[in-house]
Amino acid sequence: MSLRVVAVDLENEAISKTWLELLDHYARDPMGGGIGLSDYAKANLVRELQAQPGFHGALAYSGGEAVGLINCFAGFSTFAAKPLLNIHDIVTRADRRGQGIGQALLHWAEQRGRELGCCKLTLEVLTNNTRALAAYERAGFAPYVLDPAAGHALFLQKYLSEN
Repeated sequence: MSLRVVAVDLENEAISKTWLELLDHYARDPMGGGIGLSDYAKANLVRELQAQPGFHGALAYSGGEAVGLINCFAGFSTFAAKPLLNIHDIVTRADRRGQGIGQALLHWAEQRGRELGCCKLTLEVLTNNTRALAAYERAGFAPYVLDPAAGHALFLQKYLSEN
């Protein structure tokens, strides 16, 4: 399989449409919530992301078909006093999983993080997503722990507006 990973150009309408379709594919997956993107997100997401200077995304192509995507956002580690890159979304088309696409996308994020001078990559994953957990472990990710006696970090959220 010939695989190519390229940075997302949200100014390109065709690429933006492909990117949005793949993100909706992920949102329809049980591990992405199972219901797809809202009409509001579909209508506004590309424009809103174009205004986010910290957005870094890529699409994976096999031949001419987009088969995966990764969305990352720049952040900052106060403990390291350096930038970090958070992987917010990563998806491989359901019928293409197990072909190394996710690993290629994670490698792209690692390279982008190094280009940005980041000290680390971060991501969140559902505890029952064993396939993704295994893929992240293969790519070198481990649970966030400062002191083993204090336990693993948990990802929490509080909604400030309706989704």
